[in-house]
Amino acid sequence: MLSGRLYNAQNEELVRMNKNAKRLIRLFNQTLEGESSKRMGFLKELFGSTGEKIWIEPPFHCDYGCHVSVGEGFYANYDCIILDVCPVTIGERVLLGPRVCIYTAAHPMDAAVRATGLEYGKPVVIGDDVWIGGNSVINPGVTVGSNTVIGSGSVVTRSIPSGVIAVGNPCRVLRPITDEDSRFWKNRHREYLEGGYQ
Repeated sequence: MLSGRLYNAQNEELVRMNKNAKRLIRLFNQTLEGESSKRMGFLKELFGSTGEKIWIEPPFHCDYGCHVSVGEGFYANYDCIILDVCPVTIGERVLLGPRVCIYTAAHPMDAAVRATGLEYGKPVVIGDDVWIGGNSVINPGVTVGSNTVIGSGSVVTRSIPSGVIAVGNPCRVLRPITDEDSRFWKNRHREYLEGGYQ
C-alpha cells in the first residue's frame, strides 16, 4: 500500500489499523472544548509524528493516522479529512481552512480492475508556511511548495511550486507572492503592534 502498488484494503492488518484509528478519532472528536491536553494526547497517539504545539478543531477524520506527519504550529479547522493510505507529510506552520481534504487514496481507471476492490495511493507533501483555504481538495501525488497560498475551493490535481498564490479547479498558479505583499503585511503587523491591540 505505502509503495503505491495495488492493495486490498480488507487486509487483516489494515482493518486492525483502521479500527484503532477510528477509536482514537472517536475519542478525539468527543472531547470537550477545555480538554486541550487530552486532545493533544489522542493526536500524538494517532499520528506518525507531530510538532509539540499543533491544533485540530473537531470533527476530524482519517484512515490510519500513523501515515500522517505534521510539523510545529500545524492548524486544521473544522471537518478536515485526510485519507492516508500513503504518507502525508505536512511542514511547519501550515494552516488548513474548514473542510480541507487531503487524499492519497485512488482507484484504478479500468472498471473491471476497480470492481475487484483493489486500490492504490500516492503520497502528498505540503511544505512549511502553507495556507490552504477552506473546501480545498489536495489530490494523490501532489506536492505543495513552502510559502504558498491555495485559494478556497481549489482542487489541486498537480504539484504547486513554492512562494505562489494558486486557485481554481483545476488549481493553477495565479501569481507569485512578492516583496510588495511582504511589505504590505509587515506594515499592517507594525500598525497592530503600535496600536496596542489585544
